[in-house]
Amino acid sequence: MGVLETTRMRACTATKVAPGTKRGAIDLPVGRILAGDCVEAMRSLPTASVDLVFADPPYNLQLGGELNRPDGSHVDAVTDAWDRFDSFAAYDAFTRDWLSEARRVLKPDGALWVIGSYHNIYRVGAILQDLGFWLLNDIVWRKTNPMPNFRGTRFTNAHETLLWASTGEKARYHFNYRAMKTLNDELQMRSDWVIPICGGQERLKENGHKAHPTQKPEALLYRVLLATTEKGDVVLDPFFGTGTTGAVAKRLGRQWIGCEREAAYREVATRRIAKELPLDESAIATMNSPRTAPKVAFGAVVEAGLLPPGTHVFDKKRRWTATVRADGSLVCAGASGSIHGLGKELQGAPSCNGWAFWHYDAAGEIKPIDAVRQTYLLSVED
Repeated sequence: MGVLETTRMRACTATKVAPGTKRGAIDLPVGRILAGDCVEAMRSLPTASVDLVFADPPYNLQLGGELNRPDGSHVDAVTDAWDRFDSFAAYDAFTRDWLSEARRVLKPDGALWVIGSYHNIYRVGAILQDLGFWLLNDIVWRKTNPMPNFRGTRFTNAHETLLWASTGEKARYHFNYRAMKTLNDELQMRSDWVIPICGGQERLKENGHKAHPTQKPEALLYRVLLATTEKGDVVLDPFFGTGTTGAVAKRLGRQWIGCEREAAYREVATRRIAKELPLDESAIATMNSPRTAPKVAFGAVVEAGLLPPGTHVFDKKRRWTATVRADGSLVCAGASGSIHGLGKELQGAPSCNGWAFWHYDAAGEIKPIDAVRQTYLLSVED
């Protein structure tokens, strides 16, 4: 298999098509949410026109009724019609239909991500292999703050699984290995990702209630898109929901297309994405190569939004000012590196503790970036 770090050779992908604009034979509705059934919506897209598909399909949870906490309060669970199927056979047929369309619209060097739980991911995985996809990794998203098993009859379900697949065994695909290693403080990124579930201000609500029961955290999509797409790539989400994929894609300079049949979700997603601002060019750029192993990777606080790309950090004496980039690297006067590596290079020192060396302006108060690490640790513990 051909794994390309940072760049790849691809035909007809140097330019993308703006909404309503035709270039050659391709006309893509980028920046739009297509209403209705996702299979029918995908059928309206040209063959081999999309760089990445990220899918968060119905999990077919097979819940038998309402779910309540020990104190009697109601738990928001997925009991909506879109998650109900008459049988496993019906779910499998639906899965085969949307995966077939996803494979058709993907470019030869495109890739698919699909997320699920133990209820559905094994069925989805078998079907995508039957259709000719080639599994590259299964990623375990380990939730730092999962919902407990209130009845005490099973283990707490603390993770979900993501499958990453290319279009075939010999197909090329894109993997931004260097960005992932930098994001993880110069350690090779593992296939178990520790990320909190969506909560706090990120959780979208309408009239005091969750806008969507299974909203995914932006940090999860941030990592997926940074790892397997480049600026300008087209990302398709067939189950768009409240638009997490679109919001993160816009921020990172990727183009997006959504499919969503529920009007209420489309409205929330449209408002959400309209507020999102794309990062500036220098912040989107990633490392094209050391080794430290703190308990928290600087990339984790970046993807969590605590020190977002574009933030300026500086040493205590303000001799150097650096810009935080999307993969957790810093750039200063043409030099780039991790928080530790760049600090070491600028000082001409044998080593550097970047957490103590770099500072940021917190509403007029100068703080070391270690303060952000502590904030992140508290959020993980919660």
